[in-house]
Amino acid sequence: MERPLFTVSQLNEALKNTIEANLLFSNVCVMGEVSNYKRYPSGHHYFTLKDAQGALSCVMFRSSAASLRFNPENGMQVLAVGRVTYYPLDGKVQFYVNAMAPAGTGALQIAYEKLKAKLSEEGLFDNVHKKALPPMPEKIALITSSAGAAVHDMIRILSRRWPAAHVIVVPVRVQGVEAPEEIRSAIALVNSLHLADLIITGRGGGSIEDLSVFNDELVARAIFASEIPVISAVGHEPDVTISDYVADVRASTPSNAAELAVPDKAEVAAALNTYQIRITRAVQKKLEVARKQLMELSEKRVLAEPAEFFSLRRMDLDMLRERLAGSQARILAENKQRLAASSAALDAMSPLKVLSRGYVIPYNGEGRPVSSASSIKIGDQLQLRFADGTAGVAVNNVAMIGEDP
Repeated sequence: MERPLFTVSQLNEALKNTIEANLLFSNVCVMGEVSNYKRYPSGHHYFTLKDAQGALSCVMFRSSAASLRFNPENGMQVLAVGRVTYYPLDGKVQFYVNAMAPAGTGALQIAYEKLKAKLSEEGLFDNVHKKALPPMPEKIALITSSAGAAVHDMIRILSRRWPAAHVIVVPVRVQGVEAPEEIRSAIALVNSLHLADLIITGRGGGSIEDLSVFNDELVARAIFASEIPVISAVGHEPDVTISDYVADVRASTPSNAAELAVPDKAEVAAALNTYQIRITRAVQKKLEVARKQLMELSEKRVLAEPAEFFSLRRMDLDMLRERLAGSQARILAENKQRLAASSAALDAMSPLKVLSRGYVIPYNGEGRPVSSASSIKIGDQLQLRFADGTAGVAVNNVAMIGEDP
């Protein structure tokens, strides 16, 4: 059997493609002991996970390391979630860690980190998908337990801050195996019937087990699919669930969600009062300017004696008429002078003027003037033009100047 021939780069690329194409390695959780832990100025973290039989080179990039909720140290047992790849430049397998937690946090934490990494990879947490909250919602749907303190706190705060909003409580269970499907169905129902223009979903504080419903993939995808903006209000400030990452806005508590959902009527009233004062001042200023202009106009003579205004205009019209008549007479005189001069010049150049002094103009049989004796011959009939008439003659002889006739 013929062996395939690779360059080092080709083989490295083939190994990289093979590992990354295997779905088993795309989202895995690894438990091990941290060693050689280093934080670089770039913000990336480099370390090794090891156990008694082996070691794995790991990288946690700055964007993922920013979500760490503990300080990893050498010798610490941790659970790391991420993907396996191959780094051709070093020729070694590497584990790209997306999330990490101390190993003692248990199975729920492992599931949380794996789901978080999966949904983040799909882009469900990206800001580009976040919808803006309506500034003054008319209808708000509270998808939560109707028996908990959280719903009563939200209703009380919403009523106090913005009583114009109509609050709809959609009761669901917030723990137990049936809870994720109930929350998903409630979100879908509010969207399909357009029951509200803002949704708040969540519950009060509790353990990681109590909050696990809002770390469920079904709930996360329902929040992401909602066309109505969603505020996630789960637990207390330190509690961060998958729903918080997917929702359009994350509230630290249910009470904080109510505060984020609506404006404070007192603040709106104060703002409106400020606008009213500004508008009143602006209108008063405009009225004062108009009043001043009116006073200035009322003092003008034209309003006191309007007939004088028209008299002045008539005087102006008479002056313009006189100026126009004078200009017209001057132009006519100048044109008459130019016409007389032109007529005299034309008369001086007229051939009839020459004929009056005893000259004649001979024309040949074609009616053309004869200007040279060489153009006629004996026997030609000519027409002579005098100043006072014409006469026909026959040519008896022709002689050029200097020749005998």
